[in-house]
Amino acid sequence: MSKFLKEFRDFAERGNAIDMAIGIIVGSVMTSVVNSLVADVIMPPIGLLIGGVDFSQWFIVLSGGAAADFNTVAEAQAAGATTLNIGLFLNTVISFIITMFAAFLIVRTVNKMKSKKAVTTRACPYCKQTVDMTATKCPHCCSELEPGEVKPAEESDLNKGIKKLNKNLKKLKKIVKRVK
Repeated sequence: MSKFLKEFRDFAERGNAIDMAIGIIVGSVMTSVVNSLVADVIMPPIGLLIGGVDFSQWFIVLSGGAAADFNTVAEAQAAGATTLNIGLFLNTVISFIITMFAAFLIVRTVNKMKSKKAVTTRACPYCKQTVDMTATKCPHCCSELEPGEVKPAEESDLNKGIKKLNKNLKKLKKIVKRVK
């Protein structure tokens, strides 16, 4: 097998390519959901509060007639007018903000699900190389070091929350049994 094909196989097997593909697929599906949320759910009530304005039809005719001559962007563009589609841009900006907020919530949730690994290494204060936490001498620059304390692995916030919830449910069951 050629070196190029071997590199490609190694790249694909690492999982990065698969993770990226799944991210793109989920992102495209999420985009259609967010666009519908903005156009069909969020913007109509906002337009109603402002006085019945349909933001998707908020436009300025730059050339080819006056804005008063056209009721919709489609009419203006069909007549050959050049339009500045402010409302469509506003909808896109709001979609972007909602998408970024959703991505933030997903990343935040995934980070809470991860357990924290034990801290067993540190940087040498002199040469900045990685050394064992309990080392008394740097193997790279031979400087004397104070041994540090190894911090044990921690449970994820999600597991801690589930344990706490189970504990509270057990207490609640005991209270309910006493009341009966």
